[in-house]
Amino acid sequence: MPNQKSAFVTGASKGIGYAVAQALAGAGYAVTVTSRNEQEITQAANSLGASARGVVCDVKDHRAVQDAVDAHVKAFGGLDVLFVNAGVGHFASVADLTVEQWRDVIDTNLSGAFYTVKAAIPALKEKGGYIFTLSSLAGKNPFAGGAAYNASKFGLNGLSEVLMLDLRQHDIKVTQIMPGSVATHFAGHTPGEADAWKIQSEDIAQLTLDLLNMPARTLPSRVEVRPSRPDRKK
Repeated sequence: MPNQKSAFVTGASKGIGYAVAQALAGAGYAVTVTSRNEQEITQAANSLGASARGVVCDVKDHRAVQDAVDAHVKAFGGLDVLFVNAGVGHFASVADLTVEQWRDVIDTNLSGAFYTVKAAIPALKEKGGYIFTLSSLAGKNPFAGGAAYNASKFGLNGLSEVLMLDLRQHDIKVTQIMPGSVATHFAGHTPGEADAWKIQSEDIAQLTLDLLNMPARTLPSRVEVRPSRPDRKK
């Protein structure tokens, strides 16, 4: 469909990325979803419908990211929404955190975000668009054992704010979404009934649609999201 809007979502085989892609597909967007896992991203794309593409892409590889974005633009004739979601976490004290773990988190969560946005900017400038970066309240609230993750999200917040200032004159909106506790598969967790009090992935997806429907003159550049009530069992 030549006039169909399109979106590119990283880290979208499950959790927040998949929920956002599903919501966008339901709103009429053609979507490209990416993941490092070929089987998972193929299944995700198949479940999203005929206007979805699944691409294996490690955001730490800037050439792979550029190729994936270029292929999206070629397939759909442009790009309207970029949702930067791919992320990993390794948690240990600085004394115990390995150099490899540090690099994995920083290269994925921060450098990967930079590579993804940089690859998408030329297409977004063509007609304007929207960039979402999925940060965290850990981007302003450090915690013990969070050296790599905190640093990556503090950095992502700074990158997102500069992007907003750099790109708004090109009719490109940038919003950093900073959730607290979310029921996702992050760091090997399997969501269950005990996570019912947390933000759900579909809540972030709904927020994304709401932000896309804001009047063009208004930009919520940073959105902090928390569970309405903390876990009463703690």
